[in-house]
Amino acid sequence: MMKKVAVIMGSDSDFPVVTKAVLKLKEFGVPYEVHVMSAHRTPDVAIRFAGEAKKNGFGVIIAAAGMAAHLAGVLAAKTTLPVIGIPCKSAQLDGMDALLATVMMPTGIPVATVAVDGAANAAILAVEMLALSDDSLAQKLEKMKADMEKGVGAKDAAMQAKVAEL
Repeated sequence: MMKKVAVIMGSDSDFPVVTKAVLKLKEFGVPYEVHVMSAHRTPDVAIRFAGEAKKNGFGVIIAAAGMAAHLAGVLAAKTTLPVIGIPCKSAQLDGMDALLATVMMPTGIPVATVAVDGAANAAILAVEMLALSDDSLAQKLEKMKADMEKGVGAKDAAMQAKVAEL
């Protein structure tokens, strides 16, 4: 049975960002759960979730948070599963605060981090992690990359036609 991906957001206001991860996981056929839990407002809930994630069938945790963005680190502290942090842009500091809080983890508590609001890449990275032991996911990833290459080729051909008309 395929492992699930947990998509955790620190606030429901992060849902517009997280939606891109959920849609990408659906596209790959990866089972997932989405929850709201806060490193600051519900730390016991977050710690319990992370501590039980492996036995509950999860293979990767994605954590989206803005501002202080301690969620990914709190979850990573209580699990041996890979944790991917999505720093979310907020009105203050344009997401730089969340980015720095997410990437500046102490030794022994790694958090893979994607770009500010980079939820689609977080999901793709989670799929890549699961694909290490799932050939069908690996094939889907290979197809995605091939489709991206074809798309760029088509755009280049269209650009060449535009340039030729100048």
